[in-house]
Amino acid sequence: MDKNTAETLVRTGPGTPMGNLLRRYWVPVLLASEIAEPDCPPVRVQIMGEKLLAFRDTEGRAALISEFCSHRGVSLYFGRNEENGIRCSYHGLKFDRDGNCVDVPSAPQACKHMGITAYPCVEMAGMVWAYMGPRDKKPALPDVEWCSLPASHVFVSKRLQECNYLQAMEGGIDTSHVSYVHRYEVDQDPLHQGTKALDYIKADGNVIFEIEKTPFGLTLFGRRNGEPDSYYWRVTQWLFPWFTLIPPFGDHALGGHVWVPIDDHHCWAWSINFRVDRPLNEEELRDLNEGKGVHCEYEPGTNVPGGTFRPKANKDNDYLIDRQAQREKRAYSGVFGFAIQDASLQESMGPIQDHASEKLLPTDRAIVMARRMLFEAATTLQPDSDPPAIDTDQQRVRAAGVLLPRDQKPQEWAVVHLADAKNQKVYSI
Repeated sequence: MDKNTAETLVRTGPGTPMGNLLRRYWVPVLLASEIAEPDCPPVRVQIMGEKLLAFRDTEGRAALISEFCSHRGVSLYFGRNEENGIRCSYHGLKFDRDGNCVDVPSAPQACKHMGITAYPCVEMAGMVWAYMGPRDKKPALPDVEWCSLPASHVFVSKRLQECNYLQAMEGGIDTSHVSYVHRYEVDQDPLHQGTKALDYIKADGNVIFEIEKTPFGLTLFGRRNGEPDSYYWRVTQWLFPWFTLIPPFGDHALGGHVWVPIDDHHCWAWSINFRVDRPLNEEELRDLNEGKGVHCEYEPGTNVPGGTFRPKANKDNDYLIDRQAQREKRAYSGVFGFAIQDASLQESMGPIQDHASEKLLPTDRAIVMARRMLFEAATTLQPDSDPPAIDTDQQRVRAAGVLLPRDQKPQEWAVVHLADAKNQKVYSI
């Protein structure tokens, strides 16, 4: 990838081509539990380089405004959340959830000139989502399957990842790495163990990909040897611009991710597990809360409102790498935990990967296609045009794992069985 393309893809601040593109979609900004009650303490939020403040007003409505007062630039984090607005502690200016200045004690007539940036918010799946683009271009709400399920069916976590969103998200698109970095832990993880799929994944690391461009993004068909008369297909979905859906394992919960830039050197890795047919049970919730599966343990005291949500295993402690476990084949890289196994390798590339030095392989075709789609969308977007995949009806798809006869095309199977997730059963082995 040439340097100009790389720069375009990784820079998401205000006014950048990629930043303008990503702001045209609803973006998850924080857990609803971080602003759990009306008039609770506000929480600092940074998204795509913008320093913002989240709070819940007196009527219980989530809000996202600029962190800084328009008067003298004081952080409203130190303000008072009361009576449907944030009052600056320096000179008493007050701002409502829409960014309107509703009180200037020293100069009431100045209110109309003192407004600050605010973004509309909604709550879905235990997350607060904001739309940060032009108001007249606000799209329909996301309709990824887990967004519309009852709260009892969905578990959501987020973690800080200390690298650019693109290299983190590309790990979510790349299903071939499962045969290597996760190969020993999958047998022990309670959200993966006991499934036939693991045998196929570990036995065949030479994944053959067929990639299909779709109205919502990309469908990745990863083929491994199955039984003598069949192939095992892992069908991964990338929903433009930042969702991934993970092929399920057996009767375990389905999963997915959202990859959201904090700035150009950090991102939020959102991880989701969900059940379409029933609530998550006590055992599943225990495992999820303990950081099993695609989730993680946090540094003590950081997974609180306004906390860093930084993993316990991080770059400062070499991700708690255990070389003895590596030698004994208990952890392929010596790092434990699916999320941290991925993060350790993606962060090892540096805050922003040197894409110009890559030597890509056939298994990277989906990554190349995703980059091209993002670049073209960012560089051709006009103020009066719509970005790709804005029709959320197209998001009603599902990932799958399935054995198919060797002469059957997975694309034909997917059209019948995965095109409308809400009316289909879960396909997994």
